[in-house]
Amino acid sequence: MRVGWSHPSEAKREHFMLWLKAFHVIAVVTWFAGLFYLPRLYVYHADAKDSIGIERFRVMERRLFALMTIGAAASVGLGAAMLAAAPIYLTMEWLRIKLLLVLVLMAYHGFCYKLMRDFAENRNTRSAKWYRVFNELPSLLLIAIVVLVVVKPF
Repeated sequence: MRVGWSHPSEAKREHFMLWLKAFHVIAVVTWFAGLFYLPRLYVYHADAKDSIGIERFRVMERRLFALMTIGAAASVGLGAAMLAAAPIYLTMEWLRIKLLLVLVLMAYHGFCYKLMRDFAENRNTRSAKWYRVFNELPSLLLIAIVVLVVVKPF
């Protein structure tokens, strides 16, 4: 056998995996864009006093949440497709930790929904300062997830 040679079906599978990974990264970027910006909208919404501004934030939050949910669903779906195509990855410790962090991220996403509903129904009890701190969690999760995926320390 020649070095670097692979069976045509194996090459097709690898090519397919690259496409899955590319679209997974695109979906993750979309999801994180929303996770970074939605809590920032909450900061401004918590400080808003005029009815026009408050309504504008409600509309922006609802639309952004819808887009970020599409990114989340695509991220999870494409990640699951990659695992189905190469289940051997599930034996890798770094991936299991990453998946645990993704579950935390999904819980954060769900909590963002609850906060959005609270704002929509005039039930927000949190300060803009609280939302500024809350806004930092996705950054920490992103750093941990990228390090796990790129460095594979475990």
